Amino acid sequence: MERTPKNFGLIGVAGYIAVRHLKAIKDTGNNLLASLDKFDSVGLLDNYFPQSDFFVEFERFDRHFDKLKRTGTKIDFVSICSPNYLHDSHIRFALRHGADAICEKPIVLNPWNVDALQEIENETGRNIYTVLQSRLHPRIIELRNKIMNGPKNKVYDIDLTYITSRGNWYFISWKGDIQKSGGVATNIGIHFFDMLSWIFGNVKKNIVHMSLPNKAAGYLELGNARVRWFLSLDANDLPAASVENGRRTFRSVVVDNEEIEYSEGFADLHTLTYKEILAGRGFSLKDARQSVEIAYTIRNSKPESLTGDYHPILKTLKHVQ
Repeated sequence: MERTPKNFGLIGVAGYIAVRHLKAIKDTGNNLLASLDKFDSVGLLDNYFPQSDFFVEFERFDRHFDKLKRTGTKIDFVSICSPNYLHDSHIRFALRHGADAICEKPIVLNPWNVDALQEIENETGRNIYTVLQSRLHPRIIELRNKIMNGPKNKVYDIDLTYITSRGNWYFISWKGDIQKSGGVATNIGIHFFDMLSWIFGNVKKNIVHMSLPNKAAGYLELGNARVRWFLSLDANDLPAASVENGRRTFRSVVVDNEEIEYSEGFADLHTLTYKEILAGRGFSLKDARQSVEIAYTIRNSKPESLTGDYHPILKTLKHVQ
């Protein structure tokens, strides 16, 4: 028996991550009826849903949803690719219109927003899903299975390093405003914090050693792991080998001196995420909570002195706060 295609709306269609959602909606055999972005450079819609209605004003997008409802057309899902600080509002919009929400990370910036959304989810009977695509990566699943089947009381030592160079534009955009993006730990670190806490357990200790607009570092103690982490947007922090090879990004996760290589294999993870959601197995608010709490604590902690266990790269930096 063939499944009836679902109808989607999409908020933030001009954003860089939106194309993965467009592809996922199309690859899963569904329809995009309407999309929204205040920027109108959305020619990419022609590659996926040229007949989709497009709006640059939220008010008209909202009115269009009402029009569809009155004419008997139901929007089943709203995909949310808007700036981080707007996720909460756009999720509420979706649920008020009787749709389920599929929201990019971070689902919200503050833990209490998760609680409020849980209440609205219960009130409306709709579902809120988030995109935690690292949990669907074969290499990450393999690592989790290895840890779950390993010694029960073993504590693993992990070094996480992620340097993704960004130009001056970044700090002019909403991403450079900590009130809107949540800062470095949220904007580029949330993926890793989710992945590591999913594999290695709940947070026992969360210490910050550095907190700057373009880089952050700290120590995270999980149920069975000690994690030294460093995140940076500064090209000056790239290893020499990356610079020599013309690479502007460096990612490294080392578990007990073993590099976990998973730089490839991300291309279709959003499509797989959508397949899981459509099958009723999507990631929920509960799944998203711990990474939101980790990033929130980091954002609101005063950096401590470099004592105890800290990321080794901090020894090489000239200015450490």
